[in-house]
Amino acid sequence: MAFDFKKEYKDLYQPKTVPSIVTVPPMRFIAVRGAGDPNESEGAYQHALNLLYGVAYTLKMSYKTGHRIDGYFEYAVPPLEGFWFQEGVQGVDYARKGDFRWISVIRLPDFVGEQDFRWAVDTATQKKKLDFSPVELLTVDEGLCVQCMHIGPYDLEPVTVARMHRFCAEQGYAPDFSDVRLHHEIYLSDPRRGDPAKLKTVIRHPIRRA
Repeated sequence: MAFDFKKEYKDLYQPKTVPSIVTVPPMRFIAVRGAGDPNESEGAYQHALNLLYGVAYTLKMSYKTGHRIDGYFEYAVPPLEGFWFQEGVQGVDYARKGDFRWISVIRLPDFVGEQDFRWAVDTATQKKKLDFSPVELLTVDEGLCVQCMHIGPYDLEPVTVARMHRFCAEQGYAPDFSDVRLHHEIYLSDPRRGDPAKLKTVIRHPIRRA
């Protein structure tokens, strides 16, 4: 059976619908950076996702090619994630989607090295006839965070965020946003399918002792 990050790391991908404190270990991702409203049809965000998934699935299916990755094992492509920020805002302002800056990411298995990544970018470029050069390798060390499973439309996330921050204050913590510690979302549902009221999104915020 293919390795599934969501099942193997339930504390990171399947939190409860009540806030909790977690220490997140360093992780490596493929990433694409951009700006603008993610809901814009055929916009920069949608293009970024096409690039990410193109490289992600090239790596996943590498065992069917002549490229061999040391330590490779079959795995399910991890869920899409996103780091979001806006100039002059602590966290994010959901009413200003056009001002969003984002880093869209997909986690990599530890066995994927830089040479493997470069191979995947070159292979996807040749196969898809697209420019995959915006895709980069990114290591993120989030450290101490508060997180919660949000169920429902993205526009209702502020309700869950408010609960997270109240919980932090009660536990003696405070938000700790910076240029490298950002609002983080993990998308466990496909918004193009199913009921928006049942969308599952992990929301994670960096914190520190107050």
